[in-house]
Amino acid sequence: MNDIFTFLLLSLFVVMSPGIDTALITKRTISDGRKDGFKMALGITAGSLVHTLAVAFGLSAILMQSAIAFEIVKYVGAIYLIYLGVSSFITRNNKQPYNNEQFNEVSRSKSAFKQGLISNVLNPKVAMFFITFLPQFVINGNNVTVQLITMGVIYTVLSITWFFIYVFFINYLREWLMSAKVQRNMDKTTGLVLIGFGLKLALEKQQ
Repeated sequence: MNDIFTFLLLSLFVVMSPGIDTALITKRTISDGRKDGFKMALGITAGSLVHTLAVAFGLSAILMQSAIAFEIVKYVGAIYLIYLGVSSFITRNNKQPYNNEQFNEVSRSKSAFKQGLISNVLNPKVAMFFITFLPQFVINGNNVTVQLITMGVIYTVLSITWFFIYVFFINYLREWLMSAKVQRNMDKTTGLVLIGFGLKLALEKQQ
């Protein structure tokens, strides 16, 4: 790879930048605890590996070149994000402040890993990031596929490390954040953020 230090530095900045992933992990950790926060992080980073393999074997190139394929994935991903955002309002309006037993019930009914995986895999912006970012550090003449997979794995390791640290510290604030007032505000804010990301994704035109 070309200039590994630059790649690591830029990747770290991207990983730490607040976005959809951070919003989802924050909400899940606060509502269901550290364990589900970790599962959500694992699901999201597993999605990064899917995008890595797609880039390495040319699937993302096909996706970006096909207007129909891009539109299908874009709208499915947008609808899913909007659904997650709307669910925040519905969940909060239909339930009283949670107790531990209710937390466990919610955790069993929704897979944090699957939720994180789907939200990441169905986001074409992530595919666009991988297909435009990773190739900048490829050395011509060497095995491009191996280089891309290696960079994707490094990016995934950085992501899971940062997310685990983030979940660990967020969990310490959970007792305060679990108050009814804070929960209502958090659910509304996170819901609006997810709906906003979903609408932005749906309305954004292919570059």
